[in-house]
Amino acid sequence: MKSNTQMQQLILVGVTAAFATLAFLGTTVIRIPIPASGGYFNLGDTFVMAAALLYGPVVGGLVGAIGPAMADAVGFPQFILATAVVKGIEGLLIGLLAGRRPRPLRAVLALAVGVVILVGGYYIFEALIYPLLARSIPFFGVTDAAAALAELVPNLLQGGISALIAFGIWKVLARRVGGGG
Repeated sequence: MKSNTQMQQLILVGVTAAFATLAFLGTTVIRIPIPASGGYFNLGDTFVMAAALLYGPVVGGLVGAIGPAMADAVGFPQFILATAVVKGIEGLLIGLLAGRRPRPLRAVLALAVGVVILVGGYYIFEALIYPLLARSIPFFGVTDAAAALAELVPNLLQGGISALIAFGIWKVLARRVGGGG
């Protein structure tokens, strides 16, 4: 017989897998290309953010690092590194800032920080890190500072829309899963 702690851990593994799958689908089902960089607009962040609000930083970070990065493996492998790091940090920080049972204002502030991480993180990767890596690994030569600048508004829209939807999901589900609300 499994202990209560073991059951809780198994449930969190299942929840993480379910939300990572939703993030994968949210990233692959709606893909609107951004020609300047070869990237794309999507709604996968919705599930990273919702998982972080509902289940905390570990689940949020894992969902962010796994689901959207696996989606990049389907057609956009050059972005896997940036996606895993940026969205993993996004989920982790939203979960940390929101706390165990966030109130609405705290959830909104955590989501706002998540949007900043998304936009700023991709900008740093695309304007600085990828061009630096491309000097020795041509695979990463997919973007530059101008392309990263062109992605700021689409990434801000992606993050903002995802945050709004995630907030709604959190409000509906929080009482059922013990995540505040």
